[in-house]
Amino acid sequence: MNKRQEFSSLAASAASRVPNVPLQYGRASGSLHPLEKRLLCGALDLMGFMPVCFVLWDGQEVAPSTAPPIARILVGDRDALLRLIANPDLQFGELYGAGRIEVEGSLVEVVQALYRARSAAAGGLRQALLNWVNRPRPNDMLHARDNIHHHYDIGNDFYRLWLDEQLVYTCAYFPDAVATLEQAQIAKMDYICRKLQLRPGDRVVEAGCGWGALALHMARHYGVKVSAYNIAREQLAYARDRARREGLDNRVQYIEGDFREIEAECDAFVSVGMLEHVGVENYHALCEVIDRCLAAEGRGLIHSIGMNCPARLNPWIERHIFPGARPPSPSEMMRIFEPARFSVLDVENLRLHYAKTLEHWLARFEAAVPQVTDMFGESFVRTWRLYLAGSLAAFAAGELQLFQAVFARARDNSIPWTRDFLYARSKPQGRAHGTL
Repeated sequence: MNKRQEFSSLAASAASRVPNVPLQYGRASGSLHPLEKRLLCGALDLMGFMPVCFVLWDGQEVAPSTAPPIARILVGDRDALLRLIANPDLQFGELYGAGRIEVEGSLVEVVQALYRARSAAAGGLRQALLNWVNRPRPNDMLHARDNIHHHYDIGNDFYRLWLDEQLVYTCAYFPDAVATLEQAQIAKMDYICRKLQLRPGDRVVEAGCGWGALALHMARHYGVKVSAYNIAREQLAYARDRARREGLDNRVQYIEGDFREIEAECDAFVSVGMLEHVGVENYHALCEVIDRCLAAEGRGLIHSIGMNCPARLNPWIERHIFPGARPPSPSEMMRIFEPARFSVLDVENLRLHYAKTLEHWLARFEAAVPQVTDMFGESFVRTWRLYLAGSLAAFAAGELQLFQAVFARARDNSIPWTRDFLYARSKPQGRAHGTL
């Protein structure tokens, strides 16, 4: 039996011994058992490039032999250690949120190290078992509203504490390094409008509109009419109120409805930050919706977190932050376009822009920790700190991507000759930038 097989066997044995007890910090655990130390040392040897020192409840330290540690993980009790060894993808977040493990050092760097370790983890029967244990929730019509409610309807006051002024909760676009978050979110909305080549009078369908900022931006600055769909009720209430206050409710209609319920015809279809919640198994339905709604010379843009290859979202993120979420790989995204023979005109990866966006969000969140603690308690603060720091680590490490795909009907030749229009300082005027 090689080292990988031996460690997998030991870890599976440990997993079967983990008691199902409520999470609590600082339980009396006694000294570390030799088998447990062997398990932990085996994990570090197997993932030798993971430069983290584990400090156990009895004061023992277990560190990698191949690299100096960048941080220390304090493990509060024996049960926490066994859970961490048995199912690290899920249990690191569970235990950190409950305060049963602590991180001394950069949380972002630790999560980056864990992502690298995950990519080298053993496969086989143990991984198949973990995939079943960590299976995501479904995202059909029955579950979609509950999944969205779990994340987006926890209170607008909470999101106001750390998002930009317009509550744009998707990747920003930084035209330069000194741009503020507010400036970068406006730049992102303009960038999307340029990619869509919006012109006055266009009918736009937006699938998943958040708090409504993009729809209002398109209507105000590009003279279009927007039908924006969402199933998060607090977001919809905010968006409708803002449209009324700004006198744009005659140009923007916010509709409570799932993407599968979209009926409006459009010249442009746009979805920013919704595809992650659709589920690959439902891409055929999204394709049918776009094909039914999009005009003959229509164009579309889908903006989504993605993966380099087909894979599940981190199970802790899926369970506690985004239930039912599944970012697609590029090949999986093509399932939206190929059945209707849409032509993909442009695909851009903005993952470093998302890392920069998360730097801003995390800093603002940390500044608002006292208010968040008063709202939801310490465990919530720890959970969301890890979510933001972990997401920053994932984009910086290339574990997650941010794709923008632009598409049109296959026979539509009124498409740009070059990409010059994307970087013009002035707003585009229709589609007069040069066509084939």
